[in-house]
Amino acid sequence: MRKRWIFTAIGATLGGTLAYFLKDEDKRQQVKDKAKSIQSNLGKSEDMPIEEAGKPETASLDNSDMVAEGSQFGVQYYNELTEKEREILEKSNS
Repeated sequence: MRKRWIFTAIGATLGGTLAYFLKDEDKRQQVKDKAKSIQSNLGKSEDMPIEEAGKPETASLDNSDMVAEGSQFGVQYYNELTEKEREILEKSNS
């Protein structure tokens, strides 16, 4: 019972804060810009080893060992990812 009141109070506070920030056009634009910058920063993670997944000959010894033992998960994942990117590019160009 007590948790429900806490969640309700948090939701009401967040709703009020959001309404306050979105009532002015300038503040609304600032919130949109900030949200877009956060979203673009989340998508640009350089420490994701996607590009190394399909290349067992690189310095990643763990990946090389898995492929040498017969695992093709990294290679398949890389191929599927690049195929999806290719399809998206083809759809956007047509």
